[in-house]
Amino acid sequence: MFPISTIISLILFPLGFYVLIKGADWLVNGASGIAKRLNISELVIGLTIVAFGTSLPELFVNVIASSNGNTDLAIGNILGSNISNILLILGVCAVIYPLSISKGTIWKEIPLNLLSVGVLFTLANDQLIDGAGSSILSRIDGIVLMAFFIIFLYYTFGIRKDQQVVDEESMPGRKEESREKDRSLKKDILLILAGVITLPIGGQLVINGAMTITSFLGLSESFVGLTLVALGTSAPELATSAVATYKRNANIAIGNIVGSNLFNIFWVLGLSAVIRPLPVNPAQNIDLLVVAIATALLFMFIAIKNSEERWWVFKIKRENHLLSRTEGILFLILYAVYVGFLIWRG
Repeated sequence: MFPISTIISLILFPLGFYVLIKGADWLVNGASGIAKRLNISELVIGLTIVAFGTSLPELFVNVIASSNGNTDLAIGNILGSNISNILLILGVCAVIYPLSISKGTIWKEIPLNLLSVGVLFTLANDQLIDGAGSSILSRIDGIVLMAFFIIFLYYTFGIRKDQQVVDEESMPGRKEESREKDRSLKKDILLILAGVITLPIGGQLVINGAMTITSFLGLSESFVGLTLVALGTSAPELATSAVATYKRNANIAIGNIVGSNLFNIFWVLGLSAVIRPLPVNPAQNIDLLVVAIATALLFMFIAIKNSEERWWVFKIKRENHLLSRTEGILFLILYAVYVGFLIWRG
């Protein structure tokens, strides 16, 4: 007979994901509404508020895991989420409809993702680089990661500063909308408050369930973080990007993933390390390598295509960059192989 506490934790585990996703949805909707009132461009909202909002489950799970000392779970959650974001979510999106990507995303934002992986690899490998006795993401390392995130925000608002929202004067009936706007402002504030309250609750339910599964099945924290927790916290990205792809809005679909991955490494992992230094298992370098390979493949598939003359001769395609259905299927196969490797590694 299983202890009643174990049964309750296992039942509340999926409920925790639902609470996380709902809380993130409320917070994103409220923040987006207020941002539009402040005349912030929808492009900026999409790359920041939407992308970061869909990563709020990772943030709250990691903050709680780090505070509780579940460091392997915290690191595994971020690496697993970034891998599933590219290989699983973009794979699904490309199968739904080939993704046409803007040149700005290809040549600036995806390389920033590669930079984030390189920075994390450098900071997390004290043994390999400095010959130290162990590797750890210290509080200083966390501050460095968070500083990169602030630079990214500055870059984002800088390159979008000339893009304005639609001129309000072109919208009819604005006098009659004033009362409705006041009501909407109250609604936005209530949505933000609801999100702020429910997110920590959902995060705690997920952590409790994950630790129960870890002890009950004898699995490692890293494995649970890379698989179950990572997939659960990536659900908002999957829903947002899949719907955007179905509506033929590829830039939102891929911008959401690119922005989420940057947020996960620079802010979520940085904040987690500031709360409590995170010991790094050398085996996690393999997972970090998978993140780098997945990001590099994404860049290659949409920026470089084989020429017709020779298969080893490549040329840069300046227009109509696509992530095709074939490449989406390849991403899904690679993700299945990676999950199989995790099961084999135990």
